[in-house]
Amino acid sequence: MSSFGRLYKFFSTAAPAVSETTISATKQAIATTPKPNKPTKPTSQAARLKQLAKNFKKSSKNPSFRLRIPYYESTVYRLAAAKQFNLIQDILEHQKQFDSITDERFTVRLISLYGKAGMFDNASKLFDEMPELKCERTVISFNALLAACVNCKKFDKLEALFRDLPGQLGIKPDRVSYNTLIKSYCVMGSVELAVGVIELMESKGLAPDLITFNTIFDALYRNKKMDDAEKLWVLMESKNVIANVRSYNPKLRALVADERISEAVELIEEMRAKGVMPDIYSFNALIQGYCFEKNLEQAKRWYGELAKCDVSPDRMTYEIMLPFVCDIADFDYAFQLCKDVLNSKHRVSMSVIQRVVDGLATDLKSEEAEVLVDLADTNNYFHYKLKLPAE
Repeated sequence: MSSFGRLYKFFSTAAPAVSETTISATKQAIATTPKPNKPTKPTSQAARLKQLAKNFKKSSKNPSFRLRIPYYESTVYRLAAAKQFNLIQDILEHQKQFDSITDERFTVRLISLYGKAGMFDNASKLFDEMPELKCERTVISFNALLAACVNCKKFDKLEALFRDLPGQLGIKPDRVSYNTLIKSYCVMGSVELAVGVIELMESKGLAPDLITFNTIFDALYRNKKMDDAEKLWVLMESKNVIANVRSYNPKLRALVADERISEAVELIEEMRAKGVMPDIYSFNALIQGYCFEKNLEQAKRWYGELAKCDVSPDRMTYEIMLPFVCDIADFDYAFQLCKDVLNSKHRVSMSVIQRVVDGLATDLKSEEAEVLVDLADTNNYFHYKLKLPAE
């Protein structure tokens, strides 16, 4: 049976409708929230995070604060990084008391945050509670729940939700829904099924878009399925979907990884001819390829192309270039690169820059080494604690 046939049969066989009291297919016992490792005694970090949660809850009383999405995201990300899942649950459950919870867009944000924190059970529970909270469930909140499945790697649940919930809730999956399903198959490594979704969504009257193809391109090239990717390019062109730089970058990285650097350069020229301008990820791929080949001349050339194309280097650019330049002991060029780093807001590994300082000193270029140390001391973005080698 083809991928489309398998998918069509699976998603066309919906579960029987259920009563309002059991309407969500995801209803289950109250979720078991992941527990962080308990320290033997309170730490200053733990105290700071508790205070962060306390301040967040206090600020949430202000309606204007509840509109500030970045504050919600940064707080949850910080707590998740510290494995403070109980505090995440505390601050997000606290939001239910406000009128904003009746706005689907606000509730979707909370579902998404639970998903990004790896707390799928909480995301599912909140989705189930939306009717009780007088918040309408539409395809928007349905898509948020699907995205939470992907973020939490609950791929089996996603298939079941996609098959059952639309019929139970009277929701019609949209293009975002199908693209999320495609993303889940790509993350699972089931790229053939992801391609099959294109035919499935077309059978429902939905055309694939650029996100559809770019998601699959990334998976195909990451799994070194070059021939299948070429077939997808043909399909994309037949659908009149115009490629952008994100379509080309996975192919660039794959060519470089396969040591086909000359073909990668040709692809850059093809992009330009079609009006698709390379971005920093495109250039980094080429620079990395030439550094791997130990071709300093070409690595320098493509680094120079950044300024010509009005593209700013990023942290990865320097993380690629500096170790290579140090390996070949070109500390004069490394000095120039480090000055670029220290005069910018890029936070490059301090050990890499220290290696340049040490190399300059060993190369009897102590003045240049001192310049880097002084620049590091006056860097307002990140304080690099560089040291001159002991004389």
